[in-house]
Amino acid sequence: MGALNPALKGGLLALLAAVLFGLSTPLVQRLGVGLGPFTTAALLYAGAAVVAWLLRQPAAREAQLQRADLGRLLAMAFMGAVLGPVALAWGLQRTSGSSASLMLTLEAVFTAVLAWRWYGEAMGRRVALAMALLLAGGLALIVDQGSAGQVQLWGLLAVLLATAAWGIDNTLSRAVAERDPGQVVLAKAVLGVLATTALAGLWHEPLPGGWAVAMLLLVGASGYGLSLRFYLLAQRAFGAGRTGSVFAFAPFIGAVGAYALGDRSVGVWLLLGGVLMVWGVVLHLSEHHEHPHTHDALEHEHAHTHDDGHHNHTHAVMPDGPHSHWHRHEPMAHRHPHVPDLHHGHRH
Repeated sequence: MGALNPALKGGLLALLAAVLFGLSTPLVQRLGVGLGPFTTAALLYAGAAVVAWLLRQPAAREAQLQRADLGRLLAMAFMGAVLGPVALAWGLQRTSGSSASLMLTLEAVFTAVLAWRWYGEAMGRRVALAMALLLAGGLALIVDQGSAGQVQLWGLLAVLLATAAWGIDNTLSRAVAERDPGQVVLAKAVLGVLATTALAGLWHEPLPGGWAVAMLLLVGASGYGLSLRFYLLAQRAFGAGRTGSVFAFAPFIGAVGAYALGDRSVGVWLLLGGVLMVWGVVLHLSEHHEHPHTHDALEHEHAHTHDDGHHNHTHAVMPDGPHSHWHRHEPMAHRHPHVPDLHHGHRH
């Protein structure tokens, strides 16, 4: 990918992650009927662990996880593999699939705001307006489900809790996005499976049938394993906030999937919320960011190539394709379209 188009690769990866996760939401609602939320979450992340193991990469191509990453991985596992999926599984059994899918758009708001506060990722007036529209759309969905009854509202609020948990998880994962994504997914998934399996046993949740086990494992492999892998690669390409914004298309895909599976709970407030959220996503994705900027000297390790305008160091034998090793960046000043990736964390 050339330096003049920094968001293309990240945008496509985030969109692919969004499609896989979005389609998983109505499927989890159908397949999780009669199952406890801890059991559902355990099966989803067991599927994610399997696909992460199968897609692991040679150490020479990706930076490896370090002992210092353990605390962050534990926090990611709690937020993203325990609290998030458990809250979603519980909420999906108590609200409509369409409104729950659209509510998941608010994950982008939590991610963008936290990325702005924790990493200093640029967030101008256009992005702020986009976030306001997404929030307004979320409020419209709460009104819609509140009019449908208290049970529906509590289900939607549980989905809202899941979006907050995943927003924190997304922001935490930015710091390990340069590590081998297979290792990150595997570590997070295994930790999540251990925790949710133990909790399912403590709550004496019913054992699932063979069909439900097989299907939830498949949904977990695609919607949580492959999706998370692509999400981490997208964060590597253009930052946590923008990845979260492109990923905000997932709820619309989920809502379409829910409709295809027979969910017809479409009211005026739900349509209004959907329109506001679409407007917010389009505004955020239409952002263009370019100005003169300076790169300070930097030493680090991550997977890279030598055709991106930022990796000018030499090798005795130039590697073919992506590779990982400790390397140094010399100071540089230039101007080009860019996004807050690993090499563009400067303040504004």
